[in-house]
Amino acid sequence: MSRSVNKVILIGNVGADPEVRSTTGGNRVATFSLATSRSWNNPAGERQEKTEWHRCVVWNAKNSQLADIVERYVKKGDKLYVEGRIEYRQWQDKENQTRYTTEINVREMNMLGGGRPGGEGPDEDSSRSPGRSRAPAERAASGGGGGSDDFEDFPGALEDEDDDLPF
Repeated sequence: MSRSVNKVILIGNVGADPEVRSTTGGNRVATFSLATSRSWNNPAGERQEKTEWHRCVVWNAKNSQLADIVERYVKKGDKLYVEGRIEYRQWQDKENQTRYTTEINVREMNMLGGGRPGGEGPDEDSSRSPGRSRAPAERAASGGGGGSDDFEDFPGALEDEDDDLPF
């Protein structure tokens, strides 16, 4: 049996505030651009960077109100983890030219990073923001013990070269 997979995972920054609209059937859809970047050194040793822009489309589904969550919480500059599938579409514009677009149909989304200063963010009240979660490092840092990313609770542990790891 032959199977195929169309799955995309992106981590990037939102390029502009999302646009949310309702269809004639009453369904809600949110669209936003997501920038992913990569960097490398060229043969001359100079730093190079390339940014790719992805058009993301988020629909409210039967058991998910993800478009409403995007409308309420996602803003320009936010770092997001999105998971979905690639879709290619074509249509005729006003001048009867065929246009093409590539979109990421988002099925899952997590906000990464801390909350916004002075505003409601994913860390402010997670009970009011279903579908949004903190990054694993933030959960660990805010979990029991009140640790931080600096590992202040055990500064010598990272310097100890005599560990019990089998590899």
